[in-house]
Amino acid sequence: MQRREFLKYSAIAGCGLFLGERLDLITPAEAAERYDLVVARGVGKSASFITKAAVDAFGGMKRFISRGDVVVIKPNIGWDRTPEQAANTNPEVVAAIVKLCFEAGAKKVKVFDRSVNDPRRCYKQSGIADAVSSLGAEVSFVDDRRFKDVSIKGQVLTSWPLYTDVLEADKLINIPVAKHHGLAKLTMSMKNWMGIMGGQRGRIHQKIGESLADICLVVKPALTVLDSIRVLTANGPQGGSPADVKRLDTVIVGIDQVGIDSYGATLFGMKGSDLSYVKAGAAAGLGVMDLSRLKIKKLNV
Repeated sequence: MQRREFLKYSAIAGCGLFLGERLDLITPAEAAERYDLVVARGVGKSASFITKAAVDAFGGMKRFISRGDVVVIKPNIGWDRTPEQAANTNPEVVAAIVKLCFEAGAKKVKVFDRSVNDPRRCYKQSGIADAVSSLGAEVSFVDDRRFKDVSIKGQVLTSWPLYTDVLEADKLINIPVAKHHGLAKLTMSMKNWMGIMGGQRGRIHQKIGESLADICLVVKPALTVLDSIRVLTANGPQGGSPADVKRLDTVIVGIDQVGIDSYGATLFGMKGSDLSYVKAGAAAGLGVMDLSRLKIKKLNV
């Protein structure tokens, strides 16, 4: 997609998709019955405010986290980039989710990612380590000794080493950033699981759509929060130029990762069917790709 087309689409989205929407807080039972996705947009509002509004409108964190839970939060911390460069998950979004988990009664919240660049620089430059450590979350670098082979009855993968902390958690929350990706076109929630994969992850690139869907057969988050506060529109996944970053001030919350990624594609002027992993996930019965079949609540907060 050309930059002119993206900017045109974003302007239309800003004027039309959220026009007239108001924050409508509902009970957890009502949220479970009424909505598949909540899309919250708050121009000029903080990322943490928008995130909390989205979760509250989806029924609140207590719908997903129980007292005493050990929670693993998986953001994207793959790159030695600042928040303004939009290559990693926004630290305010991650911090807001950590805070909500503790308020819901979580005993422990763990935050980590298998970074591509030097992890010490990634954790620091992204702002995530400082933001969540101050709230009491356990921040750690991925330990190669803590991967465990997991049987997968997938289309492509029969097994793969996955991170033990993810497998042992009471609850798992996925917090990807929406951005351009040179190979996969876009990277969002389903592709964010590459950060819990051990071994030679590059081996899945030949059949990346089917492989990511296979991983999602065994890794099932309680909640997914798609960070679209800033989106990287080109030169992903690492980016680097501020010219490639568009501020949308949007957070998307749901359970269905296929549906979330299908909606996320529309932020870039694309459809879910344009992404191989979304199509593969829908074909495998992991979620709904057709947005007309989803109940979507759009909020202007």
